[in-house]
Amino acid sequence: MRGVETRIQEIRHRIFTEVARMAYHTEWPIDKRIEELPYKIIPGEVGNFRNDVFLERAIVGERLRLAMGLPCRTAAEHAPLSDNIEAADKPETYYTPPLINVIKFACNACHEKRVYITEGCQGCLAHPCVEVCPKAAVSLDRMAGRSHIDQDKCIKCGRCAQVCSYNAIIIQERPCAAACGMDAIHSDANGKADIDYEKCVSCGMCLVNCPFGAIADKSQIFQVIRAIQSGERVYAAVAPAFVGQFGPKVTPGKLRAAMKSLGFADVFEVAIGADLCATQEAEDFVKEVPEKLPFMATSCCPAWSMMAKKLFPDHANCISMALTPMTLCARLIKSQHANGKVVFIGPCAAKKLEAMRTTVRSDVDFVLTFEEMTGIFAAKHIDLESLPEEEGVNDASTDGRNFAVSGGVAKAVVDVLKEKYPDREVNVMNAEGLRECRKMLMAAKAGKYNGYLLEGMACPGGCVAGAGTMQPIQKSAAAVSLYANKAKHRTSNETEYVKELDKLVE
Repeated sequence: MRGVETRIQEIRHRIFTEVARMAYHTEWPIDKRIEELPYKIIPGEVGNFRNDVFLERAIVGERLRLAMGLPCRTAAEHAPLSDNIEAADKPETYYTPPLINVIKFACNACHEKRVYITEGCQGCLAHPCVEVCPKAAVSLDRMAGRSHIDQDKCIKCGRCAQVCSYNAIIIQERPCAAACGMDAIHSDANGKADIDYEKCVSCGMCLVNCPFGAIADKSQIFQVIRAIQSGERVYAAVAPAFVGQFGPKVTPGKLRAAMKSLGFADVFEVAIGADLCATQEAEDFVKEVPEKLPFMATSCCPAWSMMAKKLFPDHANCISMALTPMTLCARLIKSQHANGKVVFIGPCAAKKLEAMRTTVRSDVDFVLTFEEMTGIFAAKHIDLESLPEEEGVNDASTDGRNFAVSGGVAKAVVDVLKEKYPDREVNVMNAEGLRECRKMLMAAKAGKYNGYLLEGMACPGGCVAGAGTMQPIQKSAAAVSLYANKAKHRTSNETEYVKELDKLVE
């Protein structure tokens, strides 16, 4: 639903803005303020989104806690919203699992999957739906003039829906589960959505596809602002997918001006880390495929790489060991600013999970999404379009900036290989969305892609489709491409930062 301003997006934006305002107003006692906010966000005595105004406020309360990085509670817990609020007021607070949470009392308890006959059924003479059902679950109710499905017999194969001339039979799936490429969502004893965290890779696709806004992730909005206020030099590392996310007229120069007006010490394009990543993966590919590894898969998407390692452990070593663009950019920043803090600002919920790893914590201090960043701008009433243009962000390559779109990572690696090893032929396969990525790895496991470079993206469309984005996916991809083509360098190994690679990966 990116690009459609639903009531869910409205509430999310309001919550991010209010949490940011609470962080900026240090004179406000945060324990008292968080108790007041549900009444400010949902005023009056009548619910705006649901029948029960008290339920609405309770849901907003849990969203506020998650937006401050605090644990999500169940309806049975009667502690105040401010319970353990002091834990949020620590700039060094990391994300604690679970990152993605189901607010149970916001969940609609949707059917996991059902085949449903609508009023469009004409009770036709042919009734092919009856004929094709392998379990005799479909019958023609002549009194009602339409077909009927016995749900106890139905195995949800969908064959009846396929043959209906009127498209009167539909297959309904729980939206969050349908969007989960890891099959990590099922029903609990009360029919509410439940996440199996052994399977979950925190891609966030369930979050953006739940039409009831019952799934939310944690945020570090509060901690980032407090770190800046404490006098820390906080550097913003902005992911390649940023182009167009804050409005069509917000240029990279205007975004840099806006970030610095908030107190960020400086702004870096993570595309420079993408250039380093592509260069490193190109070198690794030449050294290891096919002599040591049957194929090599890209490393930049944490949800994809975690999925691969969870489901295909025997081929975990085929996932590139190259550091991700986020980590490489953060290391580059800290090599120049030893005492600085780095906040990665991007489209991805899974990057929050990546930053929790002990091997990355010293490099990346905070992670925010573009949507969360918008809340900070709103809290300070910053009109990005009206700001004066500053000098651009960084001198990254066209290929590095195109990491944000599906196929861009593999192209960047291949272009480096063509430049440095022109005689080396490289076959490429890419997949987007975790279900398709799983199919690709199954084929690779069977030997179909021996000698290949595989690119996996957890989000359909690439990073521009991440859970923290706000714009239509195709529109975002076009904006990234337009900006990428303005780069001075075409391939990743041409940029000035490549000479730093060996130091950064030691």
